[in-house]
Amino acid sequence: MTEAGALEAQITQQVIAAMKAHDGVRTTTLRLIKNALKNKAIEKRAPLTAAEEQQALATMIKQRRDSIDQFTKGNRPELAAAEAAEIVVIEEFLPKALDESALQNLVAEAIAEVAAASGQKPTPKDMGTVMKAVQAKLQAASLRAEGRVVSELVKKILAG
Repeated sequence: MTEAGALEAQITQQVIAAMKAHDGVRTTTLRLIKNALKNKAIEKRAPLTAAEEQQALATMIKQRRDSIDQFTKGNRPELAAAEAAEIVVIEEFLPKALDESALQNLVAEAIAEVAAASGQKPTPKDMGTVMKAVQAKLQAASLRAEGRVVSELVKKILAG
């Protein structure tokens, strides 16, 4: 069984369990995940790799975070809470996100590598190069971190 099939089977089992438990939010969210993955595979016209599945789920989380911002600005806390509940379910299928200190260590390593390669300490102009190095390290270690958080951290360290 391919990895894509394994995740899909896992989600299907979770949908059944959620339906039996009468957990409406979880059932709906799991169905949304399953549909998003299926649509992505149809769009690609091939089964998804594990990295592509993770990317699709990360996109779903990002969309929900944007929605939470909009609902909060629009004074709709009940809708923001519903989106937050969906994020919790989606995150179950993603690798654990790095905490701040581990992310700082990873960024420091990437900056040291870029400095060693170029022969000088990176400046804020080298942010793109450092970001690529950090993303490569994250991907190689099968770790996850939100791009905005990584970007702010890199910017802060390079400016300091």
